[in-house]
Amino acid sequence: MCMSIFICIFAAENNKPIYTDMRRILFFVCAALALNMCDNTQEQLKQRAAELCQYIPDHELKKCSRYYMTEDFYNVLDTMFNLPAHEAMDHEWLYYFVTGNGGTVPEYEVIGVELTDENHAVATIRVRQTWEDGYQSEDNGEDRYEEHSLYMERVNEEWLISDFDGHKADCINYIANNKKEQAVRAAIFDYLVSEIGPKYEQGDLCFPTLMIVAEEEVDSIQTMTVWGDFWVEWYNRGEEESLQFVSGGNHAGRLTLIKDGNQYAVKSFEQTVDGAKNEASAKRIFGKHYEVYQGMHSNQDVRDAVRQEQMDEYFSK
Repeated sequence: MCMSIFICIFAAENNKPIYTDMRRILFFVCAALALNMCDNTQEQLKQRAAELCQYIPDHELKKCSRYYMTEDFYNVLDTMFNLPAHEAMDHEWLYYFVTGNGGTVPEYEVIGVELTDENHAVATIRVRQTWEDGYQSEDNGEDRYEEHSLYMERVNEEWLISDFDGHKADCINYIANNKKEQAVRAAIFDYLVSEIGPKYEQGDLCFPTLMIVAEEEVDSIQTMTVWGDFWVEWYNRGEEESLQFVSGGNHAGRLTLIKDGNQYAVKSFEQTVDGAKNEASAKRIFGKHYEVYQGMHSNQDVRDAVRQEQMDEYFSK
């Protein structure tokens, strides 16, 4: 009733047909409603983004995160976080999505959300670091923060994390490279066991330690050259799962591998020679990689650490 009276008065004062003014009023009403709905949608997305921030991986991937992430993003992260620790730590962004080396607690602030289509949005978030004693990180007395992008996807009417700073692609690439690396290492391991192992006094277990110096792909990734410092050793199994050294030795050199489907096979192995010509042969075989090789080969502590690391991984399978 009030609206009808308003329309009549408005039309009479402007001496225009009522239906024309009605259309104008309806236009402004609809526009106002649309803006209001947009504001409500933005506010709801900001609130949801703030909730999802609590499940951003930070030194760990919480199991409950699966309920706040798209299935594919969670599965990719789960694969990464279950890689052997020494491999995952080669890519610190995996463990340090937010708080660097740790010791701080992240505080999140959602600055805004951009709706890219009806099922996808990107939230810009600020992250401030607060130490456990409550002290907040500052830079020259000013508020210190970093901005990140939280990607959201609507699945079954619920907004979930679908990516964070583009790390999903990083993870997928690393997983693919890791599979290839594992295939290369498996081929080298098997070759050393079958071709080099029988040359020594045998025990219960032949275990090669692989210290990769460098790798190069040729011929459209069908052929790979691997330089490495390899140690082939036999062990007997002792009490309480201990291993007793039997025999073994060093076999450094350059391997050529051929790709066969998803696997690799060793085609040739040129080794350094023993005795007085060892250094000359090593320089010739390793070439530009010689200094790296020499650093590995001459460091007993590094060799022991790598051997233990690879044994732990071997026996955990």
